[in-house]
Amino acid sequence: MTLKLIHCDVLIIGAGGAGIRAAIEAKETFRKGKIVVVTKGSFGKSGVTATACSDRMAFHATLPYTEPGGADNWRYHAEDIYRIGGYVSDGDLARILAKESETALEYLDRLGVPFVRKEDGRIDQFITDGSEYPRACYTGPKTANHIEEALLNKVASMEIRVIEHCMIADLIKYRGRVIGAFGIDEREEARVKDRLQVFSSKVIILATGGAGEVFETHVFPEGMTGDGYGLAYRAGAELVNMEFIQIGPASVKTKLNCSGSLMRAVPRLLNETGEAFLNKYLPRGISSEEIGNLIFEKGASWPVSLDKRTHLIDVAMFKEMAQGHRVFLDYGVNPEGFRFEGLDPKWQQRYAREIKVPIPFEQRGRSPLDRLREINPETIEWLMEHGINLQAGEQIEIAPCIQHFQGGVKIREKGNTSLKGLYAAGECAGGQHGANRPGGNALLDGQVFGKIAGREAAIEAMNLDQKPRIPSRRLDQFLSKLNRMKTGETASRVRKSLQSITSLYASVVRTPEGIRKGLKSLEALRKEGLSIDEKGLVYALETENFLDVGEMVLRGCLARKESRGPHLFFNGFDDLHPLPSQDPVWRKYIVIRNRSGKMVLRKKTPVKLNYHDI
Repeated sequence: MTLKLIHCDVLIIGAGGAGIRAAIEAKETFRKGKIVVVTKGSFGKSGVTATACSDRMAFHATLPYTEPGGADNWRYHAEDIYRIGGYVSDGDLARILAKESETALEYLDRLGVPFVRKEDGRIDQFITDGSEYPRACYTGPKTANHIEEALLNKVASMEIRVIEHCMIADLIKYRGRVIGAFGIDEREEARVKDRLQVFSSKVIILATGGAGEVFETHVFPEGMTGDGYGLAYRAGAELVNMEFIQIGPASVKTKLNCSGSLMRAVPRLLNETGEAFLNKYLPRGISSEEIGNLIFEKGASWPVSLDKRTHLIDVAMFKEMAQGHRVFLDYGVNPEGFRFEGLDPKWQQRYAREIKVPIPFEQRGRSPLDRLREINPETIEWLMEHGINLQAGEQIEIAPCIQHFQGGVKIREKGNTSLKGLYAAGECAGGQHGANRPGGNALLDGQVFGKIAGREAAIEAMNLDQKPRIPSRRLDQFLSKLNRMKTGETASRVRKSLQSITSLYASVVRTPEGIRKGLKSLEALRKEGLSIDEKGLVYALETENFLDVGEMVLRGCLARKESRGPHLFFNGFDDLHPLPSQDPVWRKYIVIRNRSGKMVLRKKTPVKLNYHDI
């Protein structure tokens, strides 16, 4: 059998913002090194950074003039990351993110990312979820896309090899060190043996993004199937914080996060029969005025979180959908009893700061659509372009959607994992975020730790003399695995079943009974086996990752017997309120590792933020 054997010094798996930044830094550090980027889709057109869009997408950065000012104002940023994370992230990684944010922003600025500026030339910044000071830099709804475009232009000028349409299906280890990977061309025309690509590399960087497709409803683009999590887990690397997943209301049709102005316009939440259902799930005696304020506040606290009372809206949506209903945002009529004057004065002041097209005060109270026209007319146009005409009375169907995995492959200060030769960056990595994160820190994370992982991986590769050799037995093992995928339940059915399990038991409302049911059903899926169907080999291999990621999420949820951040843990499904946080007892994260085929979980105390530096 003739193999396509590709030798390199640094292999980067994934080509989103973090992966491309890692490739650039690796090449600039090791100029004579062979740097190879492998992407499952089309380079520059797949993954989250290339496709994500939101109300006003942010890149979090502390600049010299960022409030409260001063040479050490990054320390407030580090404190916010650690505090908002619920003290279950590594404090030293929070410090790195904050301290390196200015450099990361300046680099993108030099590459030509068109950040919005004030009249004095300074980059404009606004406050995002949970932050004490305005740090969010932006270009508009397509901030992530603009970052990707700038990085792509930079890569085009460098000698970096890019291999498209190739899924990395397994990592190769030798004597405790990662030395390569098996790839499969995702195009189905050729025979399997002709599609197999074997990579030999001194070091590997995982930058595969999150695992949104493991759930039924999500805002991820196609292909985000948790490949990096599965690869690292099977190879024996540690993963952390897999129970913490950002979830919030988003458009089912367009995948647009329904945050910011879409909620601050205070629309009605209805089911498909036109019933306003919130009161069925909210505390008794809550007034119409309180509900209006709760909806408005949801615009500034989009992800569900124990720390925000607005999680009542997420729980109500989830429970209404669990009853078989669909949920919609209606902008044609005000919620019952709503008066603009009834909004808390601080919300009225925030509304006033966001006005773009002023209307008479009396018109402001007329309808949610009038208010949305006043504070964000661009969103109305964007929705129209994507098939939702609010001006014609159409509603936005929404659902609790998976938006970001807070955890991932556990990294340390150099982007290094617990396995020799393996690094990780971006959403694939874990430990730098806790239960929550400030809005805009995801884009920042990919650039900061993408750069760090690229540099450190290149330095390690430079200090290794010999090219690693792939043991022939390891190839035999991989081919044997592919042969076993000819019997069992079809990949399509396994995937659909797993998505149903995670969405029912590991989404907004999590209960011990439900999670145990989910684990039992998942184990039954494993016993049935998984077979390749008409959707092909890569689809089946992705589905194999689904099983590993789904189990990690469920077991992480069950192990954390408290609520924290987006992990709302209820004694029973019908309970109105989740269990409280067990703080400071549960200021620990859960580390997951594969030991001889068994998933092992253990509690560990994170690295604390050094408060003497704050």
